[in-house]
Amino acid sequence: MRASQDQLIRRGGRRRVFAAGLLAVALAFTSACTDGNGGKPSSWQGGDEAPAPKAAATISEPAADAKDVPASTGITFTTKDAVETAVALKDAAGKTVEGTLAADGKTWLPSGALEYGTAYTATVTATGDDGRPATATSTFTTMAKPGNQVRVTSFLGDDQVVGVGMPLIVKFSRNIPEDYRDDVQRRMTVTSTPAQEGIWHWVSPTEIRYRPKEFWKADSKVSYRVQAGGLPMGEGWYGRADLNVNIKIGAAVVMTVDNKTKRMTVTRNGSVIKTIPVSLGKKSTPSSSGTMIVIEKLRKTVFDTFEELGPEEGYRTKIDFAQRLTWGGEFIHAAPWSEGQQGSVNVSHGCVNVSMANGDWLFKNTQIGDPITVKGTERKLQNGNGWTDWNMSWDEYVKGSALPYAPPTDPDTTTPAPDGAVTPSPTPTA
Repeated sequence: MRASQDQLIRRGGRRRVFAAGLLAVALAFTSACTDGNGGKPSSWQGGDEAPAPKAAATISEPAADAKDVPASTGITFTTKDAVETAVALKDAAGKTVEGTLAADGKTWLPSGALEYGTAYTATVTATGDDGRPATATSTFTTMAKPGNQVRVTSFLGDDQVVGVGMPLIVKFSRNIPEDYRDDVQRRMTVTSTPAQEGIWHWVSPTEIRYRPKEFWKADSKVSYRVQAGGLPMGEGWYGRADLNVNIKIGAAVVMTVDNKTKRMTVTRNGSVIKTIPVSLGKKSTPSSSGTMIVIEKLRKTVFDTFEELGPEEGYRTKIDFAQRLTWGGEFIHAAPWSEGQQGSVNVSHGCVNVSMANGDWLFKNTQIGDPITVKGTERKLQNGNGWTDWNMSWDEYVKGSALPYAPPTDPDTTTPAPDGAVTPSPTPTA
């Protein structure tokens, strides 16, 4: 983690502003009585000072009178002996900015990016068990709108229904330097109903994904948010806008393929609903063993491998009911030419071959994000060849986070214009 002067959203920045409370004590004098000694009043009335508040509050960021503050800034503060703390942020016209306390309990985050080139006043009020409030204030001005902006996109869109293995996928239009990724991740939240433990994992400098510790629970509601608007992302670049996505998890449809039996077992919400004979990849082109996810579904397509395999081994074949599993070209699909071998012999180029009838049934009963685990083949699935988030153990997945992981004591998983896309590989197998 770096500590730069332009990074004003940091907790514990270089400058701290301490608010000194001024107590105005009204002293009343007698108006006419004197003791005849130089006209001095004969007595004092109401001379007791009110006690200072027991609590104290300090705003460390943004510093008082700070200029060019990022529009993503939070209000970082500390309190002492407070039983109640309130944070308020208002613009110069007195309009209140909505926001919530961050997970660390020391930073208040606005609900959205602040306006560029605008003055704001933050007030933190701490009240002790004596009932007396102590306040700290900081007035600052946000930066002008930056020219270099990073676009943040989501693979999934609002109200989309996906399978229980679906990772949340967020992409950035520019590489995020390593020493900025923790800042970005702090502004990424996931809320699921029911609550489920999970974590973000950086796949590359431009892509981050989220998965729960176990498959999503069937029929969950999931919301994720990236508060990226105005957020510094390194080398003079800033997030373009916030991102909010709401999705739903469908039924728990899970496929398991055993090379030993040449059978696929399909379960829905834990109960077996179908067993399907399959033919996997032959020895020269084995299927991958591991846990994969349905990436895309194509009712009709054409597999063309001439460019990759050449005129002698290449082929161009019309395919029905294709479901992509890897970028390398492994699919589940109908293969009427191998129906005689399905359930007994592997003859494919790496795909999971099923009959036309079973391909139709699978296509109607699965969705993007459904998991499939293939067991017992000669080749192991290579991580990164598809959405292989579930091919990693939980401990391996956690290592991809830019923030230290601490299991929640209460897994209330509040740990982010969705138009991202993943371009499929042009070369399938059959």
